[in-house]
Amino acid sequence: MKSEAQVVVIGGGVVGASVAYHLTKGGWKDIVLVERSELTSGSTWHAAGGMHTLNGDPNVAKLQQYTINLYKEIEAISGVSCGMHVTGGLNLAGTKERLDWLKMAKARGRYLGMNLEILSIDEAAKMYPFIEKKHFVGAMFDPVEGHLDPWGVTQAYAKCAQMAGAEIVRFNRVVDLKPRPDGSWDVITEKGNIHAEHVVNCGGLWAREVGRMVGLELPILAMEHHYLITEDLPEVIDPNVDKFHVIDFEGEIYMRQERGGMLIGTYEQACVPWSERETPWDFGQNLLPNDLERIAPSLETAFEHFPALGKAGIRKTVNGPFTFAPDGNPLIGPVRGLKNFWVACGVMAGFSQGGGVGLALANWMIEGDPGHDVWGMDVARYGDWATLPYTNAKVRENYSRRFRIRFPNEELPAARPLRTSPIYDRLIAGNAVMGEACGLEHPLWFAPKGVEPVENVTFRRSNAHPHVAAECRAVRSGVGVTEIANYGKIEVEGPRAAEFLARVMAGRIPAAGRLALSPMLNDNGKLIGDFTLSRYAEDKFLLICSLSAVDYYLRWFEKQAIEGVTCRGVSMDYPGLSVAGPKARELMQKLVREDLSNAAFPFMSFRKLDIGMIPALVGRVSFTGELGYEIWVRPEYQRALHKLLVEAGATQFGLRALLCLRLEKSFGTWFREYRPIYGPYEAGLGRFVDLKRGGFVGAAAAAEKAQGGKLRLSTFAVEATDADAIGDEPIWRDGRVIGWATSGGYGHTVGQSLAMGYIEKAHAEASDGFEIEIIGERRPARRLAAPAYDPEGLRMRS
Repeated sequence: MKSEAQVVVIGGGVVGASVAYHLTKGGWKDIVLVERSELTSGSTWHAAGGMHTLNGDPNVAKLQQYTINLYKEIEAISGVSCGMHVTGGLNLAGTKERLDWLKMAKARGRYLGMNLEILSIDEAAKMYPFIEKKHFVGAMFDPVEGHLDPWGVTQAYAKCAQMAGAEIVRFNRVVDLKPRPDGSWDVITEKGNIHAEHVVNCGGLWAREVGRMVGLELPILAMEHHYLITEDLPEVIDPNVDKFHVIDFEGEIYMRQERGGMLIGTYEQACVPWSERETPWDFGQNLLPNDLERIAPSLETAFEHFPALGKAGIRKTVNGPFTFAPDGNPLIGPVRGLKNFWVACGVMAGFSQGGGVGLALANWMIEGDPGHDVWGMDVARYGDWATLPYTNAKVRENYSRRFRIRFPNEELPAARPLRTSPIYDRLIAGNAVMGEACGLEHPLWFAPKGVEPVENVTFRRSNAHPHVAAECRAVRSGVGVTEIANYGKIEVEGPRAAEFLARVMAGRIPAAGRLALSPMLNDNGKLIGDFTLSRYAEDKFLLICSLSAVDYYLRWFEKQAIEGVTCRGVSMDYPGLSVAGPKARELMQKLVREDLSNAAFPFMSFRKLDIGMIPALVGRVSFTGELGYEIWVRPEYQRALHKLLVEAGATQFGLRALLCLRLEKSFGTWFREYRPIYGPYEAGLGRFVDLKRGGFVGAAAAAEKAQGGKLRLSTFAVEATDADAIGDEPIWRDGRVIGWATSGGYGHTVGQSLAMGYIEKAHAEASDGFEIEIIGERRPARRLAAPAYDPEGLRMRS
């Protein structure tokens, strides 16, 4: 075993082997993969080996496509068979809502190049003889589904890596990790030490234990997972002809042919975590005790929906653990505060995602950027609030809902409430329907007196629609107040704070007492952030951003750090309130001694003010597009401020209304309109990029301006009926898909369904001829040349 290496990969499952292969493929040859036992000996060896491209996140789906297409390559290089069987798959819908979900999945597949097909249940039954048709209403066929040999895939990755120069060390446990001052690591193993520039935690079932070696508690948990293999079914199965994979969503089971029988797996409601606190190091190629009683309800459903299965005995039962993150997506990327320490774990769909995870992480390590939009997998999406008990509760919920619909307006109950602002009880008393993000409760909308604060979950407009409309009217015609504790906040302070921000931000740096909007770009000139820069002293800034991305931003700031500057996440130190509407100044002036006239406190001002008795930082800006103020106070003052504003006459409104109001103004948001796959000029943020100043990270954006980019963010008025765009719907023109929606909703002020989305630049000047596919129907749409409401922006500047 080497004593020096550029990278040590810890873990020899499919993910670790994929990372090692992709690092060597990218040009880094000095790699050592260290595995505590034999390759595949964690959860890889007992996996059912299914593979599919379907995923609710289109960016994850792209990486799943890459993974499946990669298998022929590693087979050819290594000479090791991956045991691939590309059979295609049937996804069965037992309800109208599930069929709507499949239609939406098919629509997403259009701009991903996926050849998905919606079938009647009669058509599905002809393809698959097991189906009892009365339980289903339709299906979707995906030709790129199948299964493979988990051992063969892992060995193929490993051999490819070895052939390119990597070393694979088996039966050697890593027992500790010690950082050196230069950011390199001493990897302490049972058979000696390796000094490595980089360490990658691909520990799988033991990823928590590896993380704890460096003081990191990763939010992952292993769950017991059952599948069984039936005896032969000669009357319906030809062992020489592979039948399709089948997912029965309402039955919560998946199936595929296994020789002459069937493999049946379930994500049962009575799910059980495994080794909740620690994973035993001596757990190897072991299985867990069978618990067929626990999965009996699922099996009974399977026998009811597919009667032929009930005629066969059980040949084999497998119960083994595999890991989940709270939202079911992997955890990958660099870890803030741990230089050159990387993770790739929680990859529960390893044979669908392992190749893409390896590619993205290798790109990230070698090039400084993953090369794909991996926000949905980034380890930075979880903060300190994702504790072990929180993870336990959310993983259980996620596992038990694996095959259930998550409606766009559905809020899940597990691990709630966790984080609350000081006015949480006041919001509940005000009949608020609460939502959650990053463990933090926030108001979605307020039910009028006498109306139960419960929202019906649906793909269409819900019972909240008229109440959100009333909130929008209150803001547009009078004055409203909403909590903005769920905005992210970062303090940047120090004598060189402005110099630091001038390097990391692409926009103008405001003078003291002013605000500025600024995109943040990566080295390739792509969007990695959207900020309001608030400067309340020469050396003090408060940055307003997306709450979910605060750790992501702090990690980037750490990479760009200079002496004399401190950056600190302060989201819960400033739980703010926003006041907006044409009567906002009138209300605020009653509570403030200073002159708030447009001349004295103009648009984009920012200063310290006393509101009543309450010290506050106040910005003259609003995401509603109205005259407005964002007010940031310390936690001990938020209750008094909320009481003061409500008693002064402000109507409470929630996030749903805020998002409708911002759509009418064509204001984009992080994660929807602004993501690392878009450039600032494509996203309509070019006016905020200060190319004359230069000297900032991402000056490559100048090339995008010169070349024009490929896409344009646009807003559309849609001829919708009872359902609006929500995001990821294809946008059609001239008989083909030319873009995708990023978000949508109803503009209550303008009386129009609206959507935002990216389209090919060649179509960006056209107004007519567009269609947006909403729940399987192509609805006519018109591109708007200006925001639907107050296109000149006079109201927010008034």
